[in-house]
Amino acid sequence: MNDDTILIIDDETQIRKLLEITLSASGYKIVEATTGKEGLLMAASHQPSLIILDLGLPDMDGMNVLKNLREWFHKPVIILSVRSSEEDIVHSLDKGANDYLTKPFRTGELLARIRASLRLGQTTNDNPVFEIGDLSVDMINHIAKRKKELLDLTPTEFSLLSLFVKNQGRVLTHQYILKEIWGYGYVEQTQYLRVFVAQLRKKIEDNPTKPVLLVTESGIGYRFGV
Repeated sequence: MNDDTILIIDDETQIRKLLEITLSASGYKIVEATTGKEGLLMAASHQPSLIILDLGLPDMDGMNVLKNLREWFHKPVIILSVRSSEEDIVHSLDKGANDYLTKPFRTGELLARIRASLRLGQTTNDNPVFEIGDLSVDMINHIAKRKKELLDLTPTEFSLLSLFVKNQGRVLTHQYILKEIWGYGYVEQTQYLRVFVAQLRKKIEDNPTKPVLLVTESGIGYRFGV
């Protein structure tokens, strides 16, 4: 059981009922909205720990709801939508969504994504050392260790690893990563990014050809740590 409240913004009665049953069984408190306007009001009044947002709402597009939310709401938002195009997914992630699942969805996967997003939302800079499995990353001292052995990382590799670790569980698009590490001039250089990811995997994965820490989201970007 936990004290996290999840706001569901979705106009489909069956989806809301399924989510309510699934999430309540896992101990989450649930509040619901059926329109974008109602969802924004509920987000402001209930201050949920996480929002599940549909893009196909009756009164306004979910992307506009996401845009409005991100002006003041800084906790995780997961998109749950029938829209499955790469363009919609990338656009949502670039506009501030923490994750994206398409309908129909597996409840087990949704719960895992929620847990990962909530962990991300609870991460603060008070603890500069991040740990996942046998990997630890000290942000202040720029030290990374695996199985307690110091990793020989270049400055760029450490910056890349730090970005992934700080966004653990979140899908990061190619463009977002390139912008954050190399700047706007590199946002189209996805092959450049692949080279660095491959090098980083050699240092942090047991089997770089079958990564479990740094996973490719095909056509979109990468997810770290789920």
